[in-house]
Amino acid sequence: MEQVSPQEVEQMLALVSPQRREQALRYKHTLGRFCCLKSWLMLQAELSAIGYQLSEFSYNEHGKPYMPIGPYFSLSHCKQGIAVAVSDQPVGIDIEGIRHAEQDLIERTMNREEQARICSDRDFTRLWTQKEAVLKAEGTGIESFEQLQGVLSRLPSAVSLQTIEKDNYIYSIANGKLHCFGA
Repeated sequence: MEQVSPQEVEQMLALVSPQRREQALRYKHTLGRFCCLKSWLMLQAELSAIGYQLSEFSYNEHGKPYMPIGPYFSLSHCKQGIAVAVSDQPVGIDIEGIRHAEQDLIERTMNREEQARICSDRDFTRLWTQKEAVLKAEGTGIESFEQLQGVLSRLPSAVSLQTIEKDNYIYSIANGKLHCFGA
């Protein structure tokens, strides 16, 4: 993805809804625009494969996009990876490159039990993606550091959570089955 050109992004802009185009253009860099557009095009392909057409969408009160009629979906992208989830129940997905977290961030986002389990950058990134996937499935996203600390400890038993690592990326999905297509 590092080789993405502005011309590719221009071509992709013509393939998405005006809403998504506007969102993509908020990114300052070509790679951010590409990831935003590519994740939407991947979602369109997934929905088409199960008989749905992605057109206009709505946002809930927390800013999460949804289709008024159709399956639930979740998108995530980072510098070198894109993840898309489609499900018949509320779903959340997150992808992150393994990254270093300063102690201050760990203390603000993890409860004491989680802090004790963090022995590496992988451990932090794994917990972070799990928390973000759950919050996306709930439809809220991250609202505060305090909220992040309790996400996994209050997880209802009905919520399934799956995490895998591939190519220095960690993917987590809440309420779905994780298929890894590559970062």
